[in-house]
Amino acid sequence: MLRLFDTARGKVVPFETSDPGKVSMYVCGPTVYAPPHIGHGRQTVLYDVLRRYLEWTGLEVRHASNVTDIDDQIINKAAAEGTDETTIAATYEQIWWEAMDRLDVLRPTDTPHATEYVEQMVELIAQFLADGVAYETSDGVYLDTSMVDGYGLLALQNLDDLRSGARVEANLEKRSPLDFVLWKRAKPGEPTWAAPFGEGRPGWHTECVVMSLDLLGPGFDLHAGGQDLRFPHHENERAQAVAMKSGFARHWMHHAFIESDGEKMSKSLGNVTNLVDLIEEYDPRAFRLLILRSHYRSPMDVTADAMLDTQAAVARLDNLRRRTADLLAASDIEPDLSVLDRFRGSMDDDLDTPGAMATLFETVRAINAALDRGDEATAGPLAAAAWEIASAVGITFRSEVEVPAGILDLARQRDEARATKDFVAADAIRDQLQEAGYAIEDTAEGTQVRST
Repeated sequence: MLRLFDTARGKVVPFETSDPGKVSMYVCGPTVYAPPHIGHGRQTVLYDVLRRYLEWTGLEVRHASNVTDIDDQIINKAAAEGTDETTIAATYEQIWWEAMDRLDVLRPTDTPHATEYVEQMVELIAQFLADGVAYETSDGVYLDTSMVDGYGLLALQNLDDLRSGARVEANLEKRSPLDFVLWKRAKPGEPTWAAPFGEGRPGWHTECVVMSLDLLGPGFDLHAGGQDLRFPHHENERAQAVAMKSGFARHWMHHAFIESDGEKMSKSLGNVTNLVDLIEEYDPRAFRLLILRSHYRSPMDVTADAMLDTQAAVARLDNLRRRTADLLAASDIEPDLSVLDRFRGSMDDDLDTPGAMATLFETVRAINAALDRGDEATAGPLAAAAWEIASAVGITFRSEVEVPAGILDLARQRDEARATKDFVAADAIRDQLQEAGYAIEDTAEGTQVRST
Protein backbone atom coordinates (compact mmCIF):
# COMPACT_ATOMS: atom_id res chain seq x y z
CA MET A 1 0.00 0.00 0.00
CA LEU A 2 1.14 3.52 -0.79
CA ARG A 3 2.26 5.49 2.28
CA LEU A 4 2.71 9.27 2.16
CA PHE A 5 3.79 11.93 4.62
CA ASP A 6 0.68 13.73 5.84
CA THR A 7 1.41 17.35 6.77
CA ALA A 8 -1.55 17.61 9.13
CA ARG A 9 -0.53 14.48 11.07
CA GLY A 10 3.21 15.08 10.79
CA LYS A 11 4.12 11.52 9.81
CA VAL A 12 4.04 8.96 7.02
CA VAL A 13 0.67 7.21 6.97
CA PRO A 14 -1.18 4.81 4.66
CA PHE A 15 -2.86 6.64 1.79
CA GLU A 16 -6.42 5.46 2.24
CA THR A 17 -9.08 6.66 -0.17
CA SER A 18 -12.73 7.30 0.56
CA ASP A 19 -13.95 5.35 -2.47
CA PRO A 20 -12.24 1.99 -3.14
CA GLY A 21 -10.53 1.92 -6.51
CA LYS A 22 -10.70 5.69 -6.98
CA VAL A 23 -8.59 8.71 -6.00
CA SER A 24 -9.68 12.34 -5.87
CA MET A 25 -6.80 14.83 -5.77
CA TYR A 26 -6.67 18.61 -5.85
CA VAL A 27 -3.44 20.42 -6.72
CA CYS A 28 -3.21 24.20 -6.55
CA GLY A 29 -2.59 25.53 -10.04
CA PRO A 30 -1.08 28.66 -11.57
CA THR A 31 -1.87 32.33 -11.25
CA VAL A 32 -1.52 33.26 -14.91
CA TYR A 33 0.32 36.56 -15.09
CA ALA A 34 3.86 35.47 -16.09
CA PRO A 35 5.66 32.47 -17.63
CA PRO A 36 5.98 29.48 -15.29
CA HIS A 37 9.21 29.13 -13.31
CA ILE A 38 11.06 25.92 -12.45
CA GLY A 39 9.28 25.71 -9.09
CA HIS A 40 6.01 25.36 -11.00
CA GLY A 41 7.73 22.71 -13.10
CA ARG A 42 8.70 20.67 -10.07
CA GLN A 43 5.16 20.82 -8.71
CA THR A 44 3.36 19.82 -11.89
CA VAL A 45 5.80 17.03 -12.77
CA LEU A 46 5.77 15.66 -9.21
CA TYR A 47 2.00 15.35 -9.02
CA ASP A 48 1.88 14.09 -12.60
CA VAL A 49 4.23 11.29 -11.47
CA LEU A 50 1.99 10.56 -8.49
CA ARG A 51 -1.11 10.47 -10.68
CA ARG A 52 0.56 8.23 -13.28
CA TYR A 53 1.77 5.85 -10.59
CA LEU A 54 -1.68 5.63 -8.99
CA GLU A 55 -3.16 4.87 -12.40
CA TRP A 56 -0.41 2.31 -13.06
CA THR A 57 -1.48 0.50 -9.88
CA GLY A 58 -5.01 0.29 -11.27
CA LEU A 59 -6.70 3.22 -9.53
CA GLU A 60 -9.00 5.67 -11.28
CA VAL A 61 -7.78 9.21 -10.61
CA ARG A 62 -9.77 12.41 -10.78
CA HIS A 63 -7.22 15.22 -10.74
CA ALA A 64 -8.46 18.79 -10.34
CA SER A 65 -6.12 21.78 -10.61
CA ASN A 66 -7.35 25.36 -10.68
CA VAL A 67 -6.35 28.36 -12.77
CA THR A 68 -6.38 31.70 -10.92
CA ASP A 69 -7.41 34.12 -13.66
CA ILE A 70 -8.20 37.14 -11.46
CA ASP A 71 -5.72 38.36 -8.89
CA ASP A 72 -3.73 41.45 -7.84
CA GLN A 73 -0.76 40.29 -9.91
CA ILE A 74 -2.89 39.92 -13.04
CA ILE A 75 -4.44 43.35 -12.48
CA ASN A 76 -1.01 44.94 -11.99
CA LYS A 77 0.40 43.22 -15.08
CA ALA A 78 -2.53 44.41 -17.21
CA ALA A 79 -2.04 47.98 -15.99
CA ALA A 80 1.70 47.84 -16.68
CA GLU A 81 1.15 46.54 -20.21
CA GLY A 82 -1.80 48.77 -21.02
CA THR A 83 -4.20 45.90 -21.65
CA ASP A 84 -6.99 44.10 -19.81
CA GLU A 85 -6.92 41.30 -17.26
CA THR A 86 -8.65 38.80 -19.55
CA THR A 87 -5.94 39.21 -22.19
CA ILE A 88 -3.15 38.79 -19.64
CA ALA A 89 -4.73 35.67 -18.15
CA ALA A 90 -5.41 34.08 -21.54
CA THR A 91 -1.92 34.82 -22.83
CA TYR A 92 -0.07 33.34 -19.88
CA GLU A 93 -2.42 30.41 -19.49
CA GLN A 94 -1.59 29.39 -23.04
CA ILE A 95 2.13 29.67 -22.25
CA TRP A 96 1.55 27.56 -19.14
CA TRP A 97 -0.15 24.71 -20.99
CA GLU A 98 2.43 24.75 -23.79
CA ALA A 99 5.17 24.32 -21.19
CA MET A 100 3.24 21.52 -19.44
CA ASP A 101 2.75 19.73 -22.75
CA ARG A 102 6.49 19.88 -23.43
CA LEU A 103 7.09 18.34 -20.01
CA ASP A 104 4.68 15.49 -20.90
CA VAL A 105 2.41 16.45 -18.00
CA LEU A 106 -1.06 14.95 -18.34
CA ARG A 107 -3.82 17.54 -18.43
CA PRO A 108 -5.81 17.54 -15.18
CA THR A 109 -9.25 15.98 -15.32
CA ASP A 110 -10.70 19.34 -14.27
CA THR A 111 -9.18 22.82 -14.69
CA PRO A 112 -11.64 25.18 -12.99
CA HIS A 113 -11.07 28.93 -13.40
CA ALA A 114 -11.63 31.35 -10.53
CA THR A 115 -13.85 33.63 -12.63
CA GLU A 116 -16.21 30.70 -13.30
CA TYR A 117 -16.90 30.27 -9.59
CA VAL A 118 -17.45 33.83 -8.36
CA GLU A 119 -21.19 33.29 -7.85
CA GLN A 120 -20.58 30.28 -5.59
CA MET A 121 -17.93 32.24 -3.68
CA VAL A 122 -20.38 35.10 -3.10
CA GLU A 123 -22.93 32.61 -1.75
CA LEU A 124 -20.37 31.11 0.62
CA ILE A 125 -19.21 34.50 1.93
CA ALA A 126 -22.83 35.57 2.49
CA GLN A 127 -23.36 32.40 4.53
CA PHE A 128 -20.25 33.13 6.61
CA LEU A 129 -21.59 36.62 7.37
CA ALA A 130 -24.98 35.19 8.31
CA ASP A 131 -23.33 32.63 10.60
CA GLY A 132 -21.20 35.29 12.29
CA VAL A 133 -17.85 33.78 11.34
CA ALA A 134 -17.03 36.63 8.93
CA TYR A 135 -17.25 40.40 9.29
CA GLU A 136 -17.16 43.45 7.04
CA THR A 137 -14.61 46.27 6.99
CA SER A 138 -14.25 49.31 4.78
CA ASP A 139 -12.09 47.36 2.31
CA GLY A 140 -13.79 43.97 2.27
CA VAL A 141 -15.01 40.91 4.13
CA TYR A 142 -12.77 38.88 6.46
CA LEU A 143 -13.02 35.47 8.09
CA ASP A 144 -12.72 35.60 11.87
CA THR A 145 -10.13 32.90 12.51
CA SER A 146 -10.85 32.94 16.25
CA MET A 147 -14.16 31.26 15.37
CA VAL A 148 -12.41 28.32 13.67
CA ASP A 149 -11.54 25.33 15.85
CA GLY A 150 -7.95 24.20 15.36
CA TYR A 151 -6.88 27.15 13.25
CA GLY A 152 -3.16 26.86 12.47
CA LEU A 153 -3.02 23.05 12.10
CA LEU A 154 -1.05 23.14 8.83
CA ALA A 155 1.18 26.00 9.97
CA LEU A 156 2.87 23.64 12.43
CA GLN A 157 3.14 26.53 14.92
CA ASN A 158 1.02 27.71 17.84
CA LEU A 159 -1.32 30.65 17.40
CA ASP A 160 0.76 33.03 19.54
CA ASP A 161 3.79 32.48 17.30
CA LEU A 162 1.62 32.95 14.22
CA ARG A 163 0.21 36.22 15.55
CA SER A 164 3.62 37.60 16.45
CA GLY A 165 5.00 36.65 13.05
CA ALA A 166 2.03 37.91 11.04
CA ARG A 167 2.70 40.68 8.57
CA VAL A 168 1.44 44.08 9.75
CA GLU A 169 -1.16 45.36 7.33
CA ALA A 170 -2.60 48.81 6.76
CA ASN A 171 -6.13 47.71 7.64
CA LEU A 172 -6.57 48.41 11.35
CA GLU A 173 -10.18 47.20 11.24
CA LYS A 174 -9.13 43.56 11.28
CA ARG A 175 -9.94 41.86 14.57
CA SER A 176 -6.77 39.75 14.39
CA PRO A 177 -3.67 39.81 12.16
CA LEU A 178 -4.52 36.19 11.27
CA ASP A 179 -7.95 37.06 9.84
CA PHE A 180 -7.89 36.83 6.04
CA VAL A 181 -9.80 38.50 3.26
CA LEU A 182 -12.69 36.70 1.60
CA TRP A 183 -13.88 39.60 -0.55
CA LYS A 184 -12.07 42.74 -1.71
CA ARG A 185 -14.23 45.80 -2.28
CA ALA A 186 -14.18 47.35 -5.74
CA LYS A 187 -11.44 49.84 -6.61
CA PRO A 188 -11.59 52.22 -9.59
CA GLY A 189 -10.52 50.56 -12.83
CA GLU A 190 -10.50 47.02 -11.43
CA PRO A 191 -12.81 44.19 -12.54
CA THR A 192 -15.68 43.66 -10.11
CA TRP A 193 -18.63 41.38 -9.48
CA ALA A 194 -21.93 42.11 -7.77
CA ALA A 195 -22.47 40.88 -4.21
CA PRO A 196 -25.00 41.67 -1.45
CA PHE A 197 -22.10 42.96 0.68
CA GLY A 198 -20.81 45.29 -2.04
CA GLU A 199 -19.23 45.01 -5.47
CA GLY A 200 -15.72 43.62 -5.57
CA ARG A 201 -13.80 40.43 -6.21
CA PRO A 202 -12.94 37.31 -4.23
CA GLY A 203 -9.82 36.81 -2.20
CA TRP A 204 -7.41 34.10 -3.29
CA HIS A 205 -8.04 31.71 -0.39
CA THR A 206 -11.73 31.28 -1.17
CA GLU A 207 -11.53 30.03 -4.74
CA CYS A 208 -9.83 26.70 -4.02
CA VAL A 209 -12.14 25.61 -1.21
CA VAL A 210 -15.21 26.34 -3.36
CA MET A 211 -13.84 24.62 -6.46
CA SER A 212 -12.39 21.55 -4.74
CA LEU A 213 -15.60 20.83 -2.83
CA ASP A 214 -17.75 21.43 -5.90
CA LEU A 215 -15.73 19.09 -8.11
CA LEU A 216 -14.49 16.45 -5.69
CA GLY A 217 -16.93 16.65 -2.80
CA PRO A 218 -16.42 16.73 0.99
CA GLY A 219 -13.72 14.38 2.23
CA PHE A 220 -11.81 14.19 -1.04
CA ASP A 221 -8.62 12.19 -0.81
CA LEU A 222 -5.64 14.48 -1.35
CA HIS A 223 -4.83 18.19 -1.36
CA ALA A 224 -1.32 18.98 -2.56
CA GLY A 225 1.07 21.81 -3.30
CA GLY A 226 4.36 23.40 -2.33
CA GLN A 227 5.55 24.09 1.20
CA ASP A 228 4.93 27.78 0.61
CA LEU A 229 1.20 27.05 0.25
CA ARG A 230 0.94 25.16 3.55
CA PHE A 231 0.38 28.41 5.44
CA PRO A 232 -1.50 30.61 4.99
CA HIS A 233 -3.17 29.44 1.77
CA HIS A 234 -3.97 25.82 2.56
CA GLU A 235 -4.65 26.55 6.22
CA ASN A 236 -7.09 29.27 5.18
CA GLU A 237 -8.84 26.90 2.80
CA ARG A 238 -9.13 24.35 5.59
CA ALA A 239 -10.46 27.04 7.95
CA GLN A 240 -13.29 27.88 5.57
CA ALA A 241 -14.25 24.21 5.26
CA VAL A 242 -14.32 23.98 9.07
CA ALA A 243 -16.45 27.14 9.21
CA MET A 244 -18.79 25.54 6.65
CA LYS A 245 -18.97 22.43 8.85
CA SER A 246 -17.87 20.47 5.80
CA GLY A 247 -15.42 17.63 5.43
CA PHE A 248 -12.35 18.62 3.44
CA ALA A 249 -9.10 16.95 2.40
CA ARG A 250 -8.38 13.58 4.01
CA HIS A 251 -4.66 13.89 3.31
CA TRP A 252 -2.31 16.89 2.90
CA MET A 253 0.87 16.57 0.82
CA HIS A 254 3.51 19.27 0.42
CA HIS A 255 6.78 19.25 -1.49
CA ALA A 256 10.01 21.13 -0.79
CA PHE A 257 11.42 24.16 -2.56
CA ILE A 258 13.82 24.38 -5.44
CA GLU A 259 17.01 26.03 -4.26
CA SER A 260 19.68 28.08 -5.98
CA ASP A 261 23.13 27.83 -4.38
CA GLY A 262 21.52 26.66 -1.15
CA GLU A 263 18.88 29.42 -1.02
CA LYS A 264 15.16 28.95 -1.59
CA MET A 265 14.16 30.10 -5.05
CA SER A 266 12.08 33.26 -4.75
CA LYS A 267 11.26 36.44 -6.62
CA SER A 268 12.64 38.55 -3.79
CA LEU A 269 16.05 36.89 -4.10
CA GLY A 270 16.06 37.30 -7.87
CA ASN A 271 16.92 33.65 -8.51
CA VAL A 272 13.70 32.53 -10.19
CA THR A 273 14.51 30.61 -13.36
CA ASN A 274 12.08 30.71 -16.24
CA LEU A 275 10.84 27.18 -16.96
CA VAL A 276 10.22 27.98 -20.63
CA ASP A 277 13.87 29.00 -21.09
CA LEU A 278 15.09 25.90 -19.24
CA ILE A 279 13.22 23.44 -21.46
CA GLU A 280 14.31 25.34 -24.56
CA GLU A 281 17.95 24.89 -23.58
CA TYR A 282 17.71 21.31 -22.33
CA ASP A 283 15.69 18.22 -23.13
CA PRO A 284 12.45 18.64 -21.09
CA ARG A 285 12.67 14.95 -20.16
CA ALA A 286 15.94 15.69 -18.37
CA PHE A 287 14.08 18.03 -16.02
CA ARG A 288 11.53 15.30 -15.26
CA LEU A 289 14.35 12.87 -14.49
CA LEU A 290 16.05 15.44 -12.25
CA ILE A 291 12.80 15.78 -10.29
CA LEU A 292 12.48 11.99 -10.08
CA ARG A 293 16.02 11.74 -8.70
CA SER A 294 15.08 14.10 -5.85
CA HIS A 295 12.77 13.08 -3.01
CA TYR A 296 9.76 15.37 -3.00
CA ARG A 297 10.24 16.39 0.64
CA SER A 298 13.88 17.41 0.08
CA PRO A 299 15.13 20.68 -1.44
CA MET A 300 16.18 20.38 -5.06
CA ASP A 301 18.94 22.31 -6.82
CA VAL A 302 18.75 22.84 -10.57
CA THR A 303 22.18 23.45 -12.08
CA ALA A 304 23.64 23.24 -15.56
CA ASP A 305 25.76 20.24 -14.53
CA ALA A 306 22.72 18.44 -13.13
CA MET A 307 20.71 19.10 -16.27
CA LEU A 308 23.53 17.89 -18.53
CA ASP A 309 23.86 14.74 -16.42
CA THR A 310 20.15 13.86 -16.61
CA GLN A 311 20.09 14.81 -20.29
CA ALA A 312 22.83 12.25 -20.90
CA ALA A 313 20.83 9.71 -18.89
CA VAL A 314 17.67 10.11 -20.98
CA ALA A 315 19.80 9.86 -24.12
CA ARG A 316 21.09 6.50 -22.83
CA LEU A 317 17.51 5.39 -22.27
CA ASP A 318 16.64 6.36 -25.85
CA ASN A 319 19.59 4.40 -27.17
CA LEU A 320 18.72 1.29 -25.17
CA ARG A 321 15.09 1.58 -26.20
CA ARG A 322 16.18 1.51 -29.84
CA ARG A 323 18.56 -1.36 -29.10
CA THR A 324 15.79 -3.50 -27.58
CA ALA A 325 12.96 -2.50 -29.93
CA ASP A 326 13.32 -5.51 -32.27
CA LEU A 327 13.76 -7.91 -29.35
CA LEU A 328 10.54 -6.83 -27.66
CA ALA A 329 8.62 -6.66 -30.93
CA ALA A 330 9.62 -10.19 -31.94
CA SER A 331 7.84 -11.98 -29.11
CA ASP A 332 5.42 -11.50 -26.23
CA ILE A 333 7.86 -10.95 -23.36
CA GLU A 334 6.59 -10.59 -19.82
CA PRO A 335 8.38 -8.05 -17.60
CA ASP A 336 10.65 -9.25 -14.82
CA LEU A 337 8.36 -9.14 -11.79
CA SER A 338 11.21 -8.84 -9.29
CA VAL A 339 12.22 -5.55 -10.90
CA LEU A 340 8.65 -4.25 -10.80
CA ASP A 341 8.34 -5.32 -7.16
CA ARG A 342 11.44 -3.27 -6.26
CA PHE A 343 10.02 -0.31 -8.15
CA ARG A 344 6.66 -0.59 -6.40
CA GLY A 345 8.38 -0.95 -3.03
CA SER A 346 10.21 2.35 -3.51
CA MET A 347 7.20 4.24 -4.80
CA ASP A 348 4.96 2.96 -2.00
CA ASP A 349 7.54 4.16 0.55
CA ASP A 350 6.50 7.83 0.64
CA LEU A 351 6.99 8.18 -3.11
CA ASP A 352 10.70 7.36 -3.01
CA THR A 353 11.35 8.26 -6.63
CA PRO A 354 15.18 8.32 -6.16
CA GLY A 355 14.98 4.67 -5.13
CA ALA A 356 12.70 3.92 -8.07
CA MET A 357 15.16 5.55 -10.48
CA ALA A 358 18.02 3.59 -8.95
CA THR A 359 16.08 0.42 -9.78
CA LEU A 360 15.47 1.64 -13.34
CA PHE A 361 19.10 2.45 -14.09
CA GLU A 362 20.42 -0.68 -12.37
CA THR A 363 18.12 -2.59 -14.71
CA VAL A 364 19.39 -0.60 -17.71
CA ARG A 365 22.96 -1.60 -16.89
CA ALA A 366 21.89 -5.24 -16.55
CA ILE A 367 20.11 -5.11 -19.92
CA ASN A 368 23.18 -3.71 -21.68
CA ALA A 369 25.40 -6.33 -20.07
CA ALA A 370 23.04 -9.13 -21.14
CA LEU A 371 22.84 -7.83 -24.71
CA ASP A 372 26.63 -7.47 -24.90
CA ARG A 373 27.03 -11.16 -24.10
CA GLY A 374 24.19 -12.14 -26.45
CA ASP A 375 21.83 -13.22 -23.65
CA GLU A 376 18.48 -12.09 -25.04
CA ALA A 377 16.57 -14.44 -22.74
CA THR A 378 17.74 -12.35 -19.78
CA ALA A 379 17.62 -8.98 -21.54
CA GLY A 380 14.02 -9.29 -22.75
CA PRO A 381 12.14 -9.46 -19.42
CA LEU A 382 14.45 -6.84 -17.91
CA ALA A 383 13.80 -4.49 -20.85
CA ALA A 384 10.04 -5.02 -20.60
CA ALA A 385 10.21 -4.13 -16.90
CA ALA A 386 12.40 -1.07 -17.50
CA TRP A 387 10.06 0.36 -20.10
CA GLU A 388 7.05 -0.30 -17.87
CA ILE A 389 8.73 1.64 -15.04
CA ALA A 390 9.53 4.50 -17.41
CA SER A 391 5.93 4.62 -18.58
CA ALA A 392 4.62 4.57 -14.99
CA VAL A 393 6.56 7.75 -14.14
CA GLY A 394 6.03 9.53 -17.47
CA ILE A 395 9.45 9.13 -19.11
CA THR A 396 8.89 9.06 -22.85
CA PHE A 397 11.26 7.95 -25.60
CA ARG A 398 12.34 9.35 -28.95
CA SER A 399 13.31 7.29 -31.94
CA GLU A 400 15.33 10.18 -33.30
CA VAL A 401 16.68 12.53 -30.66
CA GLU A 402 16.64 16.24 -31.39
CA VAL A 403 19.83 17.92 -30.17
CA PRO A 404 18.85 20.53 -27.54
CA ALA A 405 19.73 24.19 -27.96
CA GLY A 406 22.12 24.10 -24.99
CA ILE A 407 24.20 21.35 -26.60
CA LEU A 408 24.29 23.19 -29.93
CA ASP A 409 25.47 26.30 -28.07
CA LEU A 410 28.32 24.32 -26.50
CA ALA A 411 29.31 23.11 -29.97
CA ARG A 412 29.36 26.72 -31.16
CA GLN A 413 31.53 27.73 -28.21
CA ARG A 414 33.94 24.91 -29.08
CA ASP A 415 34.21 26.21 -32.64
CA GLU A 416 34.94 29.69 -31.34
CA ALA A 417 37.63 28.33 -29.03
CA ARG A 418 39.24 26.38 -31.87
CA ALA A 419 39.14 29.46 -34.11
CA THR A 420 41.12 31.45 -31.52
CA LYS A 421 43.46 28.44 -30.95
CA ASP A 422 42.27 28.05 -27.35
CA PHE A 423 42.59 24.29 -27.56
CA VAL A 424 42.43 23.79 -23.79
CA ALA A 425 38.94 25.31 -23.75
CA ALA A 426 37.96 23.42 -26.91
CA ASP A 427 39.03 20.10 -25.38
CA ALA A 428 37.18 20.87 -22.14
CA ILE A 429 33.97 21.56 -24.09
CA ARG A 430 34.47 18.35 -26.10
CA ASP A 431 34.74 16.40 -22.84
CA GLN A 432 31.61 18.12 -21.53
CA LEU A 433 29.67 17.19 -24.68
CA GLN A 434 30.83 13.58 -24.50
CA GLU A 435 29.92 13.36 -20.80
CA ALA A 436 26.44 14.60 -21.77
CA GLY A 437 26.07 11.61 -24.09
CA TYR A 438 26.97 13.11 -27.48
CA ALA A 439 29.47 12.02 -30.11
CA ILE A 440 31.68 14.75 -31.60
CA GLU A 441 32.63 15.03 -35.26
CA ASP A 442 34.82 17.80 -36.71
CA THR A 443 33.64 18.82 -40.17
CA ALA A 444 34.25 21.67 -42.58
CA GLU A 445 31.07 23.27 -41.21
CA GLY A 446 32.31 23.02 -37.63
CA THR A 447 31.56 20.75 -34.68
CA GLN A 448 28.74 18.30 -35.32
CA VAL A 449 27.11 16.47 -32.42
CA ARG A 450 24.82 13.49 -32.30
CA SER A 451 23.37 11.36 -29.54
CA THR A 452 25.45 8.24 -28.86
